[in-house]
Amino acid sequence: MVLTSIDPFVQEIERQFDRLTQRSFGQGSGAGMPMDGIRRPGEVVLRFDLPGINPDSLEVTVDRGVLSVSATRDENYSEDENLFIRERAMGTFTRRVYLSEHLDTGGIDAAYSNGVLAVRIPVLERAQPRKVEVQHADTQAKVTAGEPALNR
Repeated sequence: MVLTSIDPFVQEIERQFDRLTQRSFGQGSGAGMPMDGIRRPGEVVLRFDLPGINPDSLEVTVDRGVLSVSATRDENYSEDENLFIRERAMGTFTRRVYLSEHLDTGGIDAAYSNGVLAVRIPVLERAQPRKVEVQHADTQAKVTAGEPALNR
């Protein structure tokens, strides 16, 4: 998932890698780690479905605007158990999300509960909506020679 534009060359490499991974492992985009993204005032929340994983295997990192989430789901069987069908994916899952420069990567926090990893990313103050005061024509007439005028 891309939350900002990046180099098209890198995007194409990612796309090709994802396509090869899907073909090799039979998984769709995000099939091992489905995600919802929610925009709230002042923050973005990403929720990843990770049922049955070992919470100690969770790893959330951010490097140069890329959030990476990794988790491992393993299941061991005893000698007297004979697996005859497997539909649940096992192994290590990784998901990368490219973050906008308007997000505060230094303020990221994460929590895992009931099989869902929630990652909260604050929006930088400069990117938050703000009210801009509108000058009226009668206040513009009061502009003196040393004050800046509005761009026309």
